Amino acid sequence: MSLAALRRAARETVSGLPREFWWLWTSTLVNRLGAFVATFMALYLTLDRGYSATYAGLVASLHGLGGVVSSIGAGVMTDRLGRRPTLLIAQSATALSVAVLGFVHDPVSIAGVAFLVGMASNASRPAVQAMMADIVRPEDRVRAFSLNYWAINLGFAVSSMAAGFIAEFSYRAGFLIEAGMTALCAVVVFLKLPESRPVATGAEKAADDAVGLGTVLRDGRFMSVVGLSFLVALVFQQGSVGLPVAMGEAGFTPADYGTAIAVNGFLIVALQIPVTRLIEHRDAKRLLVVSSLLAGYGFGLTAFAGSVGVFALTVCGWTLGEMINAPTQTGLVVRLSPVQGRGRYQGMYTLSWAVAALVAPLMSGFVIDRFGAEWLWGMCAVVGTGAAVGYGALMRRLPASGAAAVGPSAAAAKPEVSAA
Repeated sequence: MSLAALRRAARETVSGLPREFWWLWTSTLVNRLGAFVATFMALYLTLDRGYSATYAGLVASLHGLGGVVSSIGAGVMTDRLGRRPTLLIAQSATALSVAVLGFVHDPVSIAGVAFLVGMASNASRPAVQAMMADIVRPEDRVRAFSLNYWAINLGFAVSSMAAGFIAEFSYRAGFLIEAGMTALCAVVVFLKLPESRPVATGAEKAADDAVGLGTVLRDGRFMSVVGLSFLVALVFQQGSVGLPVAMGEAGFTPADYGTAIAVNGFLIVALQIPVTRLIEHRDAKRLLVVSSLLAGYGFGLTAFAGSVGVFALTVCGWTLGEMINAPTQTGLVVRLSPVQGRGRYQGMYTLSWAVAALVAPLMSGFVIDRFGAEWLWGMCAVVGTGAAVGYGALMRRLPASGAAAVGPSAAAAKPEVSAA
């Protein structure tokens, strides 16, 4: 592709979006640039504080439990209280709780504050997604979500690299930097973003009331997708919970882990949009099967890694699986969601990732402590294979139009790590 063609593609990607979107995008980027705590929490607890991998897993699980608790409640707040107030409350609470986490030392206090951080940080996700859908025209939403996903992963790549070096200087500095940058996000929202919640008519309110949580839970086909999403998320979570503990116990430094995991973000930033265009018209069943296998065996091969370079190569493998799985699976969720119940369906899908964030740390800490990291990576291969088999069976039962409609919904992101 020529330089002129690249410039034209870049202009087409960013043109035509409202100013409010770019302020929300900026808030997302700033938030992810300062997302240090999730990256080095396991190392902070095991190397700096001297706690076991099991305790580190427990704290991470409580962080995930906070996200589970706030998933549904934050969605209700977003619809009833408004997008802007929900964002302001969530980001302010996140900044305060992260700062407090850097100063507590008692094991019980650390666990309790980590739970609050999980609740507060997760509460902004439905508000960000809803506001983006409100302010962007329907024909531009895929492009807008793609750009937001790009910002998330650019910030993640930079913060992952920086977190390792900051941790070697001062873990507390990492907590305070994240708190400050999250507070800056709240300032951007307060100064630049108006409320975007649409005013519902009487008929729209009635349609919304007709689709309750019970409707979602009784939708067996959709709940199968949620279950498979949980399995895939359980594997992907190991990049932030199992991998740092395993590398630390193998004698690698926080900077080594930061270098290896930064490959994930940099690859997504560089390749997500081209990969999404490549898979746009491919068979969704094959994509979901292949992506599940790449995830499972990408982590499985970590058992044979003995250097930072090899760890980085394994990250390349499961990152490719993530780039294929995210847009394809989110497209499937959109296809199966009724318009009047899309928020509740998306909330349940997001909940599958929040529950995985709760279970994965407990699982990884227990397995590493009792059996060793090699067993954890073997389990990832097994879970990935199970998810691949499940997707293959599920997609055979879906209408052909549903499969064909599963395309690159760029709203996909790391729901454990995918919002401002």
